[in-house]
Amino acid sequence: MAANVGPVCVVGGGPAGLALARSFKALNIPFDIYERHSDVGGLWDQTNPGSPVYNSAHFISSKTQSHYIDYDMPEDYPDYPSNRQIHAYMRGFADTYGLRDHIRFNTGVTEAAREGDGWQVTLSNGETKRYAALVCATGTNWHPAMPTYPGTFTGEMRHASTYRSMDEFRGKRVLIIGAGNSGCDIACDAAQSADKAFISLRRGYHFIPKHIFGLPADVFAHNGPQLPMWATQRIFGVMLRLLNGDLTRLGLQKPDHRIFESHPILNTQLLHFLSHGDIKAKRDVARFEGKVVHFVDGTSEEIDLVLCATGYKWKIPYVDPALFHWKGGKPDLYMNLFSRETPGLYALGYMETNGGAYKLFDEMADLIARTIIARANGGEAARNVDAMIASDRPDLSGGIKFVGSDRHATYVEIDAYRRQMARLRKRFNWPELKDGTFEHLRVGARKAAAE
Repeated sequence: MAANVGPVCVVGGGPAGLALARSFKALNIPFDIYERHSDVGGLWDQTNPGSPVYNSAHFISSKTQSHYIDYDMPEDYPDYPSNRQIHAYMRGFADTYGLRDHIRFNTGVTEAAREGDGWQVTLSNGETKRYAALVCATGTNWHPAMPTYPGTFTGEMRHASTYRSMDEFRGKRVLIIGAGNSGCDIACDAAQSADKAFISLRRGYHFIPKHIFGLPADVFAHNGPQLPMWATQRIFGVMLRLLNGDLTRLGLQKPDHRIFESHPILNTQLLHFLSHGDIKAKRDVARFEGKVVHFVDGTSEEIDLVLCATGYKWKIPYVDPALFHWKGGKPDLYMNLFSRETPGLYALGYMETNGGAYKLFDEMADLIARTIIARANGGEAARNVDAMIASDRPDLSGGIKFVGSDRHATYVEIDAYRRQMARLRKRFNWPELKDGTFEHLRVGARKAAAE
């Protein structure tokens, strides 16, 4: 099927790279994966230098909505697996499909430069290789973004990517800055182990329970009626008010946006600790003065450790940034996959959405694979694909007006994204892929098992 396809370079052996490997292998696309670490798993391997995964980290989507297609997570896994279970799952995935044979471990890519209609790739050992296409799959959580404030803080201040264990908080007065899912998780650790614990939030947020009526929240949403987004927002908004009550009673700010208009926070454990006084909510930081942190509401606290859960800069350091168009500090890709400016340049994992990633990675990897094949075969199909990538700008918001932050510059609503993928498959006569219909991947699994 892929007789005309030149070799493809995939950078990164994490969750996205593994999805690509399985699809490329199943469709007979020649490829190599370069992984700078000694094992698969990306950031979920805590021994991978720079991994931001802390000991208490778990998936925020459930195991039934987050696994690779046709490769379920083990039955004995809990609803929300731990980081160690996720890493074990990915290692098993790589072994089951015979993917390790295509990965060069302990080998990074230092530069990938455009050369003619292909790529010259320079490896960390100095070796150079020639490839027809390049797929960046190195992820987004490797380059910490640190905030700056007026004044000087004389205590300890560092990014949450350096955090591992709640033991780091013992005997200290701790401030967590940032209320994403990691920030809330770490704040819960601080609530249990610090002498005093605080969390600083710039705005109010909607806190979604991990279980609704006994079901994981994403399973509840998936199994429920498929309503227009305005109705879903209204129903879930009412439900959260009934379940959580008025969050301002806990010192939190009232949200300045509707539910789903920012990345969902699946953490009501923080509300538990706030309601018990184990941690206190504070407004945004105004300035530092020695060990005293002043907040914008005029209050202040003496702090020993400031931990900044303030996100990451999205970088692809081995590729000239000019080969991408950037929006809000993020590569603005067609379908979050295809460079509009540079044919033969692809990316997987450079997106944020409101659903489980790995099933989506499978579908996205298949789109990349079929685009590579179409371009290699040439003709009208290749021209149509090129024209679509260059000019098509679909609305992937799903009717949601996302908050105007850089984080949401390339954010997509998962159902809207899947509908657009279905349109592309129909347009180019590519097979529709749904859970349980990945026949070419099942065949690949049987072959790998037989070997």
